[in-house]
Amino acid sequence: MPRCSRSFSAYDHFLALCFGHLTGRESLRDIVTCLAARPQLQYWLGFRGRITRTNIAYANEHRDWRVFSALADVLMRKAARLYRLDAAPDGLPELVFALDASIIHLSLKLFPWAFYPRSRASALKLHALLALRGSLPAWAAITEATFPEQKMMDQVPVEAGAFYVMDRGYLDFTRLIRWHRAGAFFVVRNKCHVRLRVVASRAVDKSGGLRCDQTVRLCSPWSRKVYPQTLRRVRYRDAVEQRSLVFLTNNFELEPENICELYRRRWQIELFFK
Repeated sequence: MPRCSRSFSAYDHFLALCFGHLTGRESLRDIVTCLAARPQLQYWLGFRGRITRTNIAYANEHRDWRVFSALADVLMRKAARLYRLDAAPDGLPELVFALDASIIHLSLKLFPWAFYPRSRASALKLHALLALRGSLPAWAAITEATFPEQKMMDQVPVEAGAFYVMDRGYLDFTRLIRWHRAGAFFVVRNKCHVRLRVVASRAVDKSGGLRCDQTVRLCSPWSRKVYPQTLRRVRYRDAVEQRSLVFLTNNFELEPENICELYRRRWQIELFFK
C-alpha cells in the first residue's frame, strides 16, 4: 500500500490545503509558490515538513480522506460548543438548521468518472446542513452531481424539536411526514402546483408584507395519503423583489413573521457555499 512522505505529515497536508482555500489559490503550484515566497514564516504557520508540489499531489492521491473527515467532525463539535450559550433572537427557536446542496465543478481531465451531463464537465454535489446560530456546518455529504436533493433527506440526521428550513427542491411529503413523526419541525417553500384546501384562516398584519396565515390540507388523493396531517401556509409579499413567497410548515406556534424570518435566514447557507 502506498505511503505518504514522512517529511510531509497529515498536519502539513491539512495546513497546505487550508492555506490554498483561504487565500484563493488556483493550483498546487500556486500554493507552493506563495508559501515559498516567505519561507521564514512557514514555521510560525505550523509547517514542519517540506512543502512541494510533488508532496502535496502524492498526499492528495494516497492519503486516506477519512483523516480529514474525522478532523472536520471534531472541529464542528468544538465550534458548536462556542455558540451553545448564545441566546437565539427574540421569537426564534434555539435549534434551526438550513438544508441545501451545491454543485462543485471539477476538471473533466482529472475526474472523468464524475461526468456531469448538464455542464458537459465533471462535478460533484455537496449536501450541507448548516446551524443558523453561528453559521456552522452540522452535517455534510458528497454525492454524484445528479443525486436528487429529496433523496438526501433520508440521510439527514433529524433532531426532535429542531427546525429545518429548506427551499422548494426539498418539498417531498413522503419524507416530510417522517420528519413530522420524528418530532422535528420544517419550513419549506411551496410549489405553485401543490393543491391545498383551506381549513382555517387567521388575521395578519398586512402592512409588513404578510398576506395570509392559514391551516390547510393537501387535496390530491396521493398527497393526502402520504401526508394526512394539516399544514400551516404562510404567504409573504416581497416588495423589493416584487414576488410572493409561500411557506409550508408543521409548526403552529411561531408567529407568521418568525416563519418568514427563518426562511430569510436560510440565505446563510448560500453564503456558506460561496
